[in-house]
Amino acid sequence: MVGTFTAKPEEIIMRLALQAFVTLDGVMQAPGGPEEDARDGFAHGGWEFPYGDEEVGAAIVGWFGNADAFLLGRTTYEIFAEYWPKITDPDNPIAGPLNRLPKYVASTTLPSVGWSGSTLLEGDVAAAVAELKRQPGRELQVHGSARLAHTLIEHDLIDEYRLMIYPLHLGSGVKLFADGLPSAALKLTASTITSGGIILATYEPAGPVTYGSHALEDA
Repeated sequence: MVGTFTAKPEEIIMRLALQAFVTLDGVMQAPGGPEEDARDGFAHGGWEFPYGDEEVGAAIVGWFGNADAFLLGRTTYEIFAEYWPKITDPDNPIAGPLNRLPKYVASTTLPSVGWSGSTLLEGDVAAAVAELKRQPGRELQVHGSARLAHTLIEHDLIDEYRLMIYPLHLGSGVKLFADGLPSAALKLTASTITSGGIILATYEPAGPVTYGSHALEDA
């Protein structure tokens, strides 16, 4: 369980930033390979792989450079824990932060976490994450972790969305903004398009959705 922490008013409190690869229809399940997550018969694992290039790599490296801690769901944690500890170069821009910085794992099924620097969150995940955000630092980063992302969205805990939107649609799979989640508006704060057609978009929460009508008023 995360220990009690009270931040001083003058200290910088961590922002929670979510990084995700998504398709045009919002799917974020198993982008890196068929073995990542085949739940519910998902047959499109590895859909992101053909689009990898230097521009994508540079953006990802930039993300990791802002992290002071990581928050991961069970599936993403297990994928990361299997691969990144094997890369021992402390100057590697991704392995270095992942192996060095604190990692908090949201799971009700894992009995323990063995990756150095990892802590298993217990009890109410939303309350534990809210407490983590009160600690000083730059960013608490979520990578992938769709089911965890749904909980964070539900409880309005995400301060920034960094999305890589790929030029394809799959028609099935776990989506970032799943049906049934609360509605909310987002503000686009940065965007660019890679030579491979990937939209890199950054959003911040912008309050509730507003509504109107294009219907003609009565004469």
